[in-house]
Amino acid sequence: MAELVERRPDETLPKPATVLGLPIHLMPDYLAWLVQQLQHQQGVHVVTLNAEMAMQAEANPELAAVIHRAELVIPDGAGVVFYLALRGQRVNRCPGIELAAALLTQSVAPIPNAPKPTQPYSVFFYGGAPDVCEAAAQSWQARVPGIAIVGTQDGYLSPDAQPQFQQTLKTLQPNIILVGLGVPRQEFWIAENRHLCPNAVWIGVGGSFDIWAGTKTRAPSWLRDNHLEWVYRLYQEPWRWRRMLALPQFAWKAVVTRVLN
Repeated sequence: MAELVERRPDETLPKPATVLGLPIHLMPDYLAWLVQQLQHQQGVHVVTLNAEMAMQAEANPELAAVIHRAELVIPDGAGVVFYLALRGQRVNRCPGIELAAALLTQSVAPIPNAPKPTQPYSVFFYGGAPDVCEAAAQSWQARVPGIAIVGTQDGYLSPDAQPQFQQTLKTLQPNIILVGLGVPRQEFWIAENRHLCPNAVWIGVGGSFDIWAGTKTRAPSWLRDNHLEWVYRLYQEPWRWRRMLALPQFAWKAVVTRVLN
């Protein structure tokens, strides 16, 4: 485990902005801040906010409460970036899959240029279809030699098996826990279980395990760069069309609330 370092006042999170009443944390380097929390053994729940989640939270006070309690809420979706831009806040999109990937890569070198070697941070993957979670872990083990993935568990765990799984997490105490159960299930599950590993960084990663396992692909970069990743996702998963209706609804709210306020 990495040595603890003294926290400086400028390492605290800035006051969050808001998106439809939900907090969003704006800072130049999310990865550096998360590494600092790991070094200090400060538990963190990371929420990757997009338009679809924001609309769900508007209709679901329990989900909104979970987002409000999270220590870090990042602008994952283009809709959130658009909402903030209308209010004069120019921010870059921070896709959750990219932040999680960067943190996994950084986990093998907790303190760069440390005077003595440090142990990699331990990682646990939870979620996805059977075999997908394990395949994602194997992909990362090949990609980053020395990564300390201490366990995986697919998302099709029966309620009766949950207590044993919870005990496994409590025993292992992984430093980084990635949960891919989809929104809002993963947010609720993290909020209910983060006490098991209070010093861990918990991130809801949605379908990231499918991407890392190779069972699905991300949109081409030109679509991502033009805020059209949702089009490719709809092409891959046409059954999501009803959920995608949240996108124009969110855009309309973003404009109307800006005009009225």
